Amino acid sequence: MMFNEEFETLPRQALEALQLKRLQLMLERVYANVPFYRTAFDGAGIRPADIGSLQDLQRLPFTTKQNMRDSYPYGLFASPLEEIVRIHASSGTTGKPTVVGYTHRDIEMWSELMARSLAAAGANRGDIIHNAYGYGLFTGGLGAHYGAERLGASVIPISGGNTKRQIMIMQDFGSTILTCTPSYALFMAEEARSEGIDFRDLKLRVGIFGAEPWSEAMRTELEVKLNITALDIYGLSEIMGPGVAQECFQGKSGLHIWEDHFIPEIINPVTCEVMPEGTKGELVITTITKQGIPLVRYRTRDITSITYEPCVCGRTHARIARLSGRSDDMIIIRGVNVFPSQIESILVGIEGVEPHYMLIIDRQDNLDTLEVQVEVDEHLFSDEVKVLQTLSLKIEKTIKEVLGVTSKVKLVEPRTIQRSEGKATRVIDKRKLL
Repeated sequence: MMFNEEFETLPRQALEALQLKRLQLMLERVYANVPFYRTAFDGAGIRPADIGSLQDLQRLPFTTKQNMRDSYPYGLFASPLEEIVRIHASSGTTGKPTVVGYTHRDIEMWSELMARSLAAAGANRGDIIHNAYGYGLFTGGLGAHYGAERLGASVIPISGGNTKRQIMIMQDFGSTILTCTPSYALFMAEEARSEGIDFRDLKLRVGIFGAEPWSEAMRTELEVKLNITALDIYGLSEIMGPGVAQECFQGKSGLHIWEDHFIPEIINPVTCEVMPEGTKGELVITTITKQGIPLVRYRTRDITSITYEPCVCGRTHARIARLSGRSDDMIIIRGVNVFPSQIESILVGIEGVEPHYMLIIDRQDNLDTLEVQVEVDEHLFSDEVKVLQTLSLKIEKTIKEVLGVTSKVKLVEPRTIQRSEGKATRVIDKRKLL
């Protein structure tokens, strides 16, 4: 089933003509309303009128996450605040969130693209969608929620946590579609098994999983343990939220990126050269219909490739491959983006803690875990155990409050964390993503 068959099956020539028209209008808008882009375009010697083809997009400068931080909170908005009806945000390395705003039309567009994504995954009006993505400043929960309602399905806005209750609700309410992170879905499966509950007795048939990297091996595990078809969804708050791209139920081979709203490019993350179809590189996205905060050539830092080959489902939009990592040092813990420098900024503000630390990421019981090993000064380390326990709990609480991530803090003796003459190694990721 397609939600908007006319646009989802546009012939390539018609799709590219639509992209160019929308791109030109968007560029005129940001040049007129966003000082950052006016300065950037002028610096590159380019005016919106100079963009006469999609190939000319390569002449425009990139936008980065740092540009968004530098413009905190509303500097990149192309619409006045009185037209902004929703504000979301995601964390950044400086401690300041990157802020995104939505007009009424942006929310309508987001809802449609999430409805398209759900439909591509096989959802329909008769489904009951169990939405276990987090609600709040994180875009996941509300994005999936609005898309489900636009599709006409029933949505259960349960958010995350309280897993036993989640399983009870799925049993009692007859949930048919599950939306959450893949690691949380596996944790649900383990909890259900410990309660003597077999997912084969539930009505679940499809899982739509995103917000963190996951592998084909994990897909197999999800499908076996939950008795479902497991599909990948992609999005990021800077561009829109979930629903930028979706793996289809029929093809199950790459994620359709909705090209009537986004223009994707793949670049070499070092040279910034645009790469040919099928070559792995960094995904760059230009939004061509957003009003609140349109972005020109936004560097996502996500590593993938793109193909324009026809899909068996009949959709003509390009497909991106499963993400294989990031070109920066960001780590993802249970769907939450975390930079080592964020944790560092917390640690250096705590008395008695040395500026030497290590982050150990692992996966236990199908959930990501984060251990923060940090050195303390000699005087404190020789103190009584109760003092050290109090300090550990204080750091864990601060990390949870500031970053929204649960961690286990291990205080270690001075000079026990390996030093480096070059770039310090701060992260050991023991998760196996095949």
